[in-house]
Order: sequence, then C-alpha cells, then structure tokens
Amino acid sequence: MNSPTPAERRRALAILDGLKRQHPDAHCELDFSNALELLIATILAAQCTDKRVNEVTRSLFARYRSAADYAGADPTELQDAIRSTGFFRNKTKSIQKCCTSIVEQFGGEVPGTMNELLQLAGVGRKSANVLLVNVYSVPGIVVDTHMLRIARRMGFTEHTDAVRVERDLMRLFPEGEWAALSRLIPWHGRRVCSARKPDCDHCGAATHCPKRI
Repeated sequence: MNSPTPAERRRALAILDGLKRQHPDAHCELDFSNALELLIATILAAQCTDKRVNEVTRSLFARYRSAADYAGADPTELQDAIRSTGFFRNKTKSIQKCCTSIVEQFGGEVPGTMNELLQLAGVGRKSANVLLVNVYSVPGIVVDTHMLRIARRMGFTEHTDAVRVERDLMRLFPEGEWAALSRLIPWHGRRVCSARKPDCDHCGAATHCPKRI
C-alpha cells in the first residue's frame, strides 16, 4: 500500500482499541519459560495447534534443556517425542540444525536481534519476531496465518506476501503498538474472526472494520 493517510491510521487504531477492550488478556498461547523453549515451540507449531504443541512440550522441555541437548539428541528419539505435532521428521531436522547453529555461532544462547536470529538454520522473520516480541521486548510484527488473513479483511493491507504485509503494518501502526497487534490478531482470529465464519456480531472492532471477507 502507499503511505497510509491520517484517516486510515485513525481507523486502524480504532480497530486496535476495540480488540484491546475485547481481549484484555491476549497473549502468546505457546507455553514457554525462556527463549529456547519458545523457539522450539514455534518450530513445532507449524501446521499444528498451539494446544497440541503445549501438550508435547510439557515433557519435551523437561527432557531437553539446552540447545546442545537438542543438537546432540538421537533423531529417532526426538522424532518420537514430537510425533503428534505432525511433520515430525522435518521438524526434527529443523530443530537440530537450528540448535547446532545456536551452539556453534552463539555459545548456546538464543540471540536477541533480527539479524542474528535470521542466521539460525530454519528461522525466518515470523519465528524471529515471535522471539523478539515475546522474550526480548523488541518491537516487531508477527505475520502468521491469522495476521495474513485478518490484516486483509480489516483493510490494513492488500498484499498476501508476508514481508509486504509486515511492511504495510509497520507503516500503519506506531512502533509501540506492534507487540499488541501481534498478540491480539491471532487471539481474535481463533475466537471471533475465523476464516470460514467470522462472528462480526460479537467483534469489538466491527464498527470500524470494512469486513473485506
């Protein structure tokens, strides 16, 4: 999109305010206690529900406590531990490559900048922003499937490419609201603004939403 107009910014902020009022407790729904746990959970969440991931990580995080633990794990055992999240062979490869990079490049600690996170095997901008927003309190916008869908529906962007959507949202919203947006949109998408049947009658932002369904 072109540079947003003042009216477009006002409407976007009105929608965000409505979502804040409707979902005051919105938060990242993946369970974690540190950066490594959230990174692993994010990898497992691909094509899988957060609920299932949280069920799996409950025992996984007790078994593997460091990047070195994952990097040196027996692949078959790790596959069995995450099997129910789906695509377990590819996820095992991604986890072990990523954790090997963490050990070899960053002394076993998950880095805290976008440039460093993107150096990790299998980590893209979405996963990096999940870490930055929820662990390191660094401004960022997480463009997941909910954000891709709802940002278009609410008129925040006309694009479908994640990078372009992220740029449009960064231009539209003040930096101080990026984290809130990243938590509210997925929360809203799971509870109200579903892909097949959005519940506009119970949407706190309906008054200002163009409903481009």
